[in-house]
Formats: sequence, C-alpha cells, structure tokens
Amino acid sequence: MGFLLGCEKAGIDFPSKAVFDEVSLGVDAGDRIGIVGRNGDGKSTLLLLLAGELQPDRGRAIRTNGVTVGVLGQADKLNDADTVGRAIVGDAPEYEWAANAQTRAIIAGIVGDIPWDATIGTLSGGQRRRVDLARLLVGDWDVLMLDEPTNHLDVRAINWLAQHLKGRWRDGQGALLVVTHDRWFLDEVCATMWEVHDRRIEPFEGGFSAYIMQRVERDRVARVTEERRQNKLRRELAWLSRGAQARSTKQKFRIKAAQELIADVPPLRNELELKRMAVTRLGKQVVDLKNVSMSFGENDVLRDVEWLIGPGDRIGIVGENGAGKTTLLNVVQGKLRPTRGYVKIGKTVKFAVLSQHLDELNAMGDDRIRQVVGRFGHAVMLDGRDQTPKQLLERLGFTSADMNEPVKDLSGGQKRRLALMLILLEEPNVLILDEPGNDLDVDMLAAVEDLLDGWPGTLLLVTHDRYLMERVTDNQYALIGGHVRHLPGGIDEYLKLVEESAGEKAPARTTSEKAAVPAAGLSNQELRALKKTLQSTERKMSTMQQRIDDAEQRLHEADPTDFVALGDIQHEIDDYKAQLEELELTWLETSEALSE
Repeated sequence: MGFLLGCEKAGIDFPSKAVFDEVSLGVDAGDRIGIVGRNGDGKSTLLLLLAGELQPDRGRAIRTNGVTVGVLGQADKLNDADTVGRAIVGDAPEYEWAANAQTRAIIAGIVGDIPWDATIGTLSGGQRRRVDLARLLVGDWDVLMLDEPTNHLDVRAINWLAQHLKGRWRDGQGALLVVTHDRWFLDEVCATMWEVHDRRIEPFEGGFSAYIMQRVERDRVARVTEERRQNKLRRELAWLSRGAQARSTKQKFRIKAAQELIADVPPLRNELELKRMAVTRLGKQVVDLKNVSMSFGENDVLRDVEWLIGPGDRIGIVGENGAGKTTLLNVVQGKLRPTRGYVKIGKTVKFAVLSQHLDELNAMGDDRIRQVVGRFGHAVMLDGRDQTPKQLLERLGFTSADMNEPVKDLSGGQKRRLALMLILLEEPNVLILDEPGNDLDVDMLAAVEDLLDGWPGTLLLVTHDRYLMERVTDNQYALIGGHVRHLPGGIDEYLKLVEESAGEKAPARTTSEKAAVPAAGLSNQELRALKKTLQSTERKMSTMQQRIDDAEQRLHEADPTDFVALGDIQHEIDDYKAQLEELELTWLETSEALSE
C-alpha cells in the first residue's frame, strides 16, 4: 500500500483567522512524521483534517478505501462509568487479549500502575490520558495520529512509547503523525518533519535535529536572496543618482553578512563565569541534606539522602511519577521537616518556584500584562548585563499587541512564560522549575532555554522532557527507591537503572560473550587476538569512565570560589573523555571485525 491519505488545495477558516490556504500533502505507508509549529498555527487542526473529523472550507481531504485511522486527541472520550480494563480492551475476555504479547506490553508500559478495575471517573487527568493512549495503541490501525502523546508520561514511559512506535510496524508499513513539543521524542521516532506556519505546511527530511539544521540553512538562503535583491536596488539607485546633488545626499546601505554556521557558535553557557556570579550572590553554601529520610506513615519516600547543592549548580531531577520528586523539593526548601536527618539552608538563599499549575498567577486574573509588568521598575542581570522587564517580555515572545491582554485570557504557554519572567524579576538565587516546558511550542522552548543559559544562580529542574533537561542542566540526579543518585551517564543511565531495579530486562550477554561465537573468515590466532583486544579495551574503558566519575565528583565538591582548581579539574575531565572516545572507537572496530 502506497498512498494512505492526504488533502488537495485545502483551506480552513476560523471566525478570527484563516488557518490553512491551498494546502496539498499526502501520507504514504512507511511515513513517520513529526509536526511542529507555533501554538495556534494549526497543528491539531491539521490532524483533525487528515483524520476526516474536520471538513475543509475549500479543497478536499482524501483517504484510500479501507485505511483505518486511530487518533489520540487532546481530550479523551472515555466513559466515566467504565472500568480501566473495559476502556482499554472493551468486552474482550481476558484469555483473548492476554494472549497477545503486544497488548500485554502496552498495558504494562503505559498503565501498569493503574488499578485494572478502577472506574474512569475516579482517575486523575494524567491517568485518564494514559488509559486513552493505551486504548488507542492496542487497536490495529494503518495510521496513528497522536496529539501530545508524551503529556503525563514520565521519562521511562516516554522511552517505552518511542521504542514501541519504532517497532510497531515493519519498514514500509503503517504511518505515524505526531504533534509534540518533546524534541527528543521527535528525533527518536520521526523520519520527516512538517512545519506548520503562515497558513501552509513545509516539509523537512529527517528528525528534529535535521529540521533545525535545515531551518538555519533556509534562513541563510533567504538572507542571501534578500542581499542580492538589495544589490539590484543599489545599482538602480546609483543610476538614478548621477547628479552631483543626488550623490551628496545618497543613502548608504549597510547589509549585514550572513550568519556564521553552527561550528562557530560559542558554548551555550560560560559555566565558570556563571558559578563566579552565583558565589557572589549566594556565598559558598546553598543547601546541604545530611542523612535525610522522609516517611508518611509506613511509606518511606526518602531514605538516608546525602546531597550537597552548591552555588551555580544546574541540576536536573528525574524519577517516575509518584517517586517523591515534589517531596524532595519541599524538603530542600525547608517546607517539610524530614523524619530523620537535617537540612541546612544557606543564610543568603532566596528560593523561587515555577509550579506546574501556575498558582502564582491566580491573583492576577483581571490584570493586564502592562499592569503586571509595571510593578517592576528595575532590571535584572542576565547574560552578564541588565535586562528590563520589557526586554525579557520580548525575549519570551510577547509583542506590543499583547500588553493589553488580561492575564486570565492568555494561553497556557503565554501564562507559563509570563510566570517565569515574573519569577526572574524577583531576583531569586535558587530557581526551582517544575515542568516549565508545559504548553510551550519548540520555538518558545528554545527562547526559555536561551534565557536560562544566562541566569546566574542555582537551578533545580524537574521535567519529563529529556531534551530540555539535558539542554539546560549540567548534572542529572535520579530519585529511585527513595535514594538520590547521581547520573554521570545522563538519562540513558537512569533508564538502565530503572530496568535493573524493576527486573524488566533479562541480563544480556556481554560483548565478550557474544564474541565467543566464531567469526567467519578469521583464523583461530586472529580470533584470539581480537578477543584479547576487545577484553582489554573494555577494561580500559571501565577504568577511564571511573576516572571521569571521580573527577566529576571532585569538581562537584571543590571550593566554588577557587576557579583555578575548577579549571584544572575540568581540563582533566576533558582529557579523560577524549581518551575514552578513542577507546570506544577501538572497541567498535574490534567488535565489528569479530561480527563479520
């Protein structure tokens, strides 16, 4: 099966604006498409159009006969009186659906922690969302359309969903369209991107990273084209300006050079400078947790936590839903007194929290943005320079036309950006962000990340958005079984730890064990030499990784005011990582030689 569905010269008009105009596109079997664009530009509308749930005002939608389409919308249509089991598998008997390995895997991966006999009306919004996703995935569809499927999923579940979608169909079969702001997810599952903007759809080959590269190139080409047009105008102006008087008053054109490529872009953050500024604002001590445990009845949420949070630290906190991340943050702030142990908070620490539900904006509902911002007459320090409230608003995507909008009428993304700006204007030195990426499109996420890059303080970030966490923070920690564990290997290391602790994955054979299978075309002597090299390289890689971990721990524990020592340790880490990369290359070449 080739063509599955699409539209021809489709136009859609809403009372307030035109959404699409003359849009023609198609979805073929094997397509894996990610859809991005600014909030309000029509991403969800596009899914409804292609699914046949919304008819175009002009043009037509097309679908090949017999093609089945499954849609995960932003709101579910579940029956409150149904049980979780009935909502997912219907009236099918247990022996029937339980015999299907894929169905069992979907239930375990998405709703394994939700009681099977619970009624839908008793579930939280996040639980309902996961039940609806599981209901859709157990179905047999030619095309899946998913609108923000990672909402309410933790990092482990997001990773599971990505692997499921990658293996759901064979190559060249089925089709996937996904609207999401989760950039890691887009890179992982999508082979094509559609950008929705200015009433049209623009395709890009590759995942999210490739899409960003092509956007940069597109902008560069547009600037070159504009420069050529300006050159033609200058020549015409010169011809018109031959007279002496005209030459004396002729305007001077200054056309900027094209933007340099990514290879010349400086590092995202000057870590040493930000740490120096953080020490100036905070002193040497921020928060120390010593042997901290926290229990609610018989439920031990935190167990013997030893954690030192220093000035300028940029920390990501990851853990499954219900693991106790909110409890940990409340203990760090001193809002909760631990059952055992103690928390020492520095005298100069000033916390600020951006909550998931934006409670801080509730009292401002009828106020207009200009009134809210007008209460702050001072600038704040970002990127090493003072930034006024108006400049911050512009960086976060607000325009002059937005200034008269009441806070209550703002979109979810606008409210989140406004709340972040107001928090920064309060000049905290410890910033706690709980899912700051909710309701933001990818361009606004990039703007928030750029803003945080220049913020000189201690940052604690809780998010299930893997891309955001790895982009904004320098160190990640996992909350597993009540213990806080450093993740030198980032989110990949966390996923392995979760699998090990849950016993989800049987022990895999080591590379050395795999190498025991004879490789074709090699003599016994060559085979023994390659095995020896492989085993030796693995030992060296393990030793080098341990050196990196030890050096990173020393960097974390070092005096934050001793910038010479910090720089020496960082150089040491960089050298170790370079050696590790060479060892990994040797390991890969040897492994490939054994497998040939």
